[in-house]
Amino acid sequence: MNSPLIFKEYIWLVNTIYHAKKISLKEISDKWKETEMSGGLPLARSTFNRHKDAIEDIFGIFIECERAGDYKYYIGNAKVLEEDTIQNWMLSTLSVNNIISECRSVHDRIILEPIPSDGEYLQMVIDAMKENVLISFTYQKYGADTTKEVVVEPYLVKLFHRRWYLICRYPETKEFRTFSFDRILTVESTSIRFKMDENFDANEFFNNSFGIVKDNTPMEHIVVRAYQNERYYLRDLPMHQSQKLVNEGENYVDYEYNLCPTLDFFGYLLSRGSYIKVLEPRWVAKKVKDMHLEAAKRYDNEENS
Repeated sequence: MNSPLIFKEYIWLVNTIYHAKKISLKEISDKWKETEMSGGLPLARSTFNRHKDAIEDIFGIFIECERAGDYKYYIGNAKVLEEDTIQNWMLSTLSVNNIISECRSVHDRIILEPIPSDGEYLQMVIDAMKENVLISFTYQKYGADTTKEVVVEPYLVKLFHRRWYLICRYPETKEFRTFSFDRILTVESTSIRFKMDENFDANEFFNNSFGIVKDNTPMEHIVVRAYQNERYYLRDLPMHQSQKLVNEGENYVDYEYNLCPTLDFFGYLLSRGSYIKVLEPRWVAKKVKDMHLEAAKRYDNEENS
């Protein structure tokens, strides 16, 4: 069986068990027979076991069985499908791919957002991460006429707002830096190995960050007020993992956050226009106000010119 089809079966099996919470092999087989993939045939136990092992190996998702009663199956680490984890992202992405592949008759009516990066470079960096070897690449900043050669320890990659970023560490200074993949011109993997900090945790590294920016900005307790439909958008898609509802009015809600107010955070607040107002701390509120006023001046200058 070719890879796209077998992955389609993996995704179906995970989704079926996850949404059922607990389900027997017979119930899984009955649902399987209703799909086009089955050809009307039941799901053999041997096939189920092979899929179960492959899902654990590829996705890190554990399908467990209750050794009592009806011997029902469940996702042993379901939490990874409910948080910002690589398993959740992979499953969601492949699930969408499966849906789209079944909709060829309307493929020209499904529009996706492009991600400006070279998949080959991403693969090379991830391979270097697995081998713990230094990489060398040529980088050109936006607006720069010159390029620079960089040799770093690749620690992690992160997707943020349709862009892939490399978070790496300089071997000499042990300082972390972030580079955008769409500004990387060439990449080479070296044979020089490095020892990754055993205490490094990628999720903890970005725990207090809004997006991709990591600098010396201290963490703040921030309260924002969301008006009209924005309150529902934030409820369904939180701005940050620390988001908590603290107050609710007739046409607004207040959310609190614990994060570092970096440039990308201010950019997000500005993008929401009049639908979001910062209540605390005052310096963050003032900075957002000043940035709005500065933007308004550009329009005033155009009208007066």
